[in-house]
Amino acid sequence: MMSPELLAWWTMKTVALSAHYDGKKIELDDPYPLQENAQLVVIVLPRDDERHDWTRLSTQQLARAYGDNEPEYTKADLRK
Repeated sequence: MMSPELLAWWTMKTVALSAHYDGKKIELDDPYPLQENAQLVVIVLPRDDERHDWTRLSTQQLARAYGDNEPEYTKADLRK
């Protein structure tokens, strides 16, 4: 039979959280209820200006393609 600690670990939901390092400690970007002594995996992402540029461009293009000026399509607009 599983111990209560192992059962809690086994049934705990895995979640990805954004965080940043302020020079002294790692801080979550948004509040999240963590249990005391919760096990965490920390992955440090490299600063990648090109990745940020592509993300910004993608966001702008998606906003333009699906923005407020996007026409409303009806069933009559669909083709078989």
